[in-house]
Amino acid sequence: MVMNSVLMKSQEFACACRAADWDREVDLVVVGAGAGGMAAALVAAIEGLDVLVCEASPQAGGTAATSAGTVWIPGNQQGQRAGLGDTVDAARRYLKALIGSNERDALRDAYLENAPKVIEYLRQHSRVRFVPCEMHPDYQDLPGAATAGRAMSPEPFDGRVLGRAFARVRAPIQEFLILGGMMAGKEDIPRLVGRFRSVRNFAHSAGLFLRYVIDRASGYGRGTRLVMGNALVARLFASLRDRRVPILFETRLVEILKAGGSVTGAVIQTRQRLERIHARYGVVMATGGLAHDRAMRHAHLPQPVPLHSLACPSNQGDGLRLGQMAGGTIGDVAGSSGGFWTPSSVTRLRGRPWGGLFPHLSLDRAKPGLIAVNSEGRRFVNEAVSYHDFVLAMFDSHRSVPTIPAYLICEQQFVARYGLGLVYPGASDLARHEAEGYIFRASTLSELAQKIGVNAEGLAQTVERYNTHARDGADPEFHKGSTALNRFNGDPAHSPNPCLAPIEHGPFCAMAVWPSEIACSTGLMTDEHARVLDQDQRPIPGLYACGNDMTSIMDGTYPGPGTTLGPALVFAHQAIRHILSRKHIAA
Repeated sequence: MVMNSVLMKSQEFACACRAADWDREVDLVVVGAGAGGMAAALVAAIEGLDVLVCEASPQAGGTAATSAGTVWIPGNQQGQRAGLGDTVDAARRYLKALIGSNERDALRDAYLENAPKVIEYLRQHSRVRFVPCEMHPDYQDLPGAATAGRAMSPEPFDGRVLGRAFARVRAPIQEFLILGGMMAGKEDIPRLVGRFRSVRNFAHSAGLFLRYVIDRASGYGRGTRLVMGNALVARLFASLRDRRVPILFETRLVEILKAGGSVTGAVIQTRQRLERIHARYGVVMATGGLAHDRAMRHAHLPQPVPLHSLACPSNQGDGLRLGQMAGGTIGDVAGSSGGFWTPSSVTRLRGRPWGGLFPHLSLDRAKPGLIAVNSEGRRFVNEAVSYHDFVLAMFDSHRSVPTIPAYLICEQQFVARYGLGLVYPGASDLARHEAEGYIFRASTLSELAQKIGVNAEGLAQTVERYNTHARDGADPEFHKGSTALNRFNGDPAHSPNPCLAPIEHGPFCAMAVWPSEIACSTGLMTDEHARVLDQDQRPIPGLYACGNDMTSIMDGTYPGPGTTLGPALVFAHQAIRHILSRKHIAA
């Protein structure tokens, strides 16, 4: 209702000033200051365009700020220089085996051909830096899959470079912060957990804690050592500030303006007033996808519609809704679930009355001695598959047996060794988490089944059958530990299978996990230049989309780490390249 009233107000306003001057004139309006939007604005600024960024929230970063920040870049130059051996041709074979061939091959070809160039372009012209991951497997064992080099992580960033503007960078989710404000990357976790096991671990951990203490004493609201997605968005934000690109925070798009079939500008709602912006070369939509828009969630996501979302709260589907009103088409690709998914547990942190989400991405599910069960107490998935595939298996199982939520089952010893969700490794006292209903604990499997409401006989049979094979390192039912990804996220010190161990000694523990999307795969249909297409598959002049506002090129599949952020950066660059070629501006 609020959006409708604002839109009616904007239409009245537009009519009233139809003959008046524009409030502003720029070359390009970019809507959204997430990774895709900031990348588009940055490339535009590098190439000399006068660009204006509008961001609905008070901070930059969007959902990318809370992500791992990894990008999937086949054949990247850094990986080749490091001798990691990945190639674009291998990735093309991999995507062909995973997706097949269809009318959207041109978009995937454009991505594969340009992705390495875009990463190098950003390295040369901005603060955006990535390093190739020496070991980070693709998510499917198919021809052309890579185990190293294809995934890239952002280099850590010193938030102090931003000065007071550091407060404009959206923080990671609270569940990922240590001591309420310190970031730790995946490589930091074993050193922090084992800080007393070696001088090297202790020195590394002490350095992190000391830096954090100094940051807080210096008046920063959280630690300024940024890693993962927070490092990526801070690097983009700092690069935009270097080039003095204006970002209007707390500003929403309320209308896309067209003349003669072409997009000519936008009406925006700032904190003070409505403004009519003339965009000489067009508008780039990067608002975060359908996200929290209730109607679009019901139209494009699986039924029952998942309750939980890891999307930035300010992402309300503006880009898709207004893109449609401007003539664009939202594309539901055949076989797609509409989103990219992770199982998440619902948290209750002290001092916070509402629930948060902890995404179970890679730290616990693949470890030996954990299974996932539905309400019948039956396994339904290889627990070590990718987070996306795990949730797809939840959806599939739920069609016949209630599987939302599903339950992770393990021994208490497992929790102490590996952690479980928000419960970190080394935790010996689970009383608070148990009292909050975050984790369930019982001395027997039968008692545990009663506490979580699953079939006790089914759970007992499942664990007995699982244990029989796990002792030998085998999983004939679901093949846990059979792929490179499984083994990478398992425990390399455990043999013969790094992902399998019996569950036999109480107390036993359970944790409920729910499907939550980390990004949308359904968005506005575009071509290989990121131009939004109408219902006849014709590009709308001057209207572009990237990030989650653009229908994913992966057709509902999740090839590997960085499946969303890689295309967000590349098609942001593609959009600006097309604008430059169209207007004959020298690159």
